[in-house]
Amino acid sequence: MFKIDLHIHSRYSEDNDADPEEIIERAIELGLDGIAFTEHYYYKASAEIEPLIEKYRDIITIIRGVEFSALDGHCLVFGVDTDDISGKEISMAQLVKIIDKRGGITIPAHPFRGTNSIGESLFRISGLFAIEGLNGYSMPFLNEKAIRAAAILNIPYTGGSDAHSSYEVGSCYTSFYEPVNQENIVRLIKSGNFKAHDSRRVSRLMNFY
Repeated sequence: MFKIDLHIHSRYSEDNDADPEEIIERAIELGLDGIAFTEHYYYKASAEIEPLIEKYRDIITIIRGVEFSALDGHCLVFGVDTDDISGKEISMAQLVKIIDKRGGITIPAHPFRGTNSIGESLFRISGLFAIEGLNGYSMPFLNEKAIRAAAILNIPYTGGSDAHSSYEVGSCYTSFYEPVNQENIVRLIKSGNFKAHDSRRVSRLMNFY
């Protein structure tokens, strides 16, 4: 299994002072095979990480994504640059369609946390391939609600720590049955052939998928 934390923030999200290299070193220490830097709002926010991707390429896979802020909530976007799209003018439902046409994928993040979350409107969005079911910053009952929603929608759910510091890395992660990289992450998520994990506790709902 290829273990990757799909939701990580560093100082380039501008709401913490986490050093990206310390995050990478922590992920290696934990035995993760990959991590995704999903800095807030702008894909270009993670551009500074490019040299580290090259530096650690033979040790750990590092992927760039973005935690996009749509009108009605946050979502993780992989596979495309979103910097020409204004979150102040677009709903998540609209974003899903745009990103899909561009060859990327949109995953509603922490859908039931309240602030910056899509909530029950999740059920009115078409074209989703996955939602974030296990988020390291969400209370367990909110993660369980997201897992139930994934079951209702008949789609899988991902896991990510939502780390804002190195010691939070890997609290939740996603395991794939083949190595993940920047080029294939969209295809692999769309395939649904993965499983989310919470390293802090065993959820009684984990067997939905």
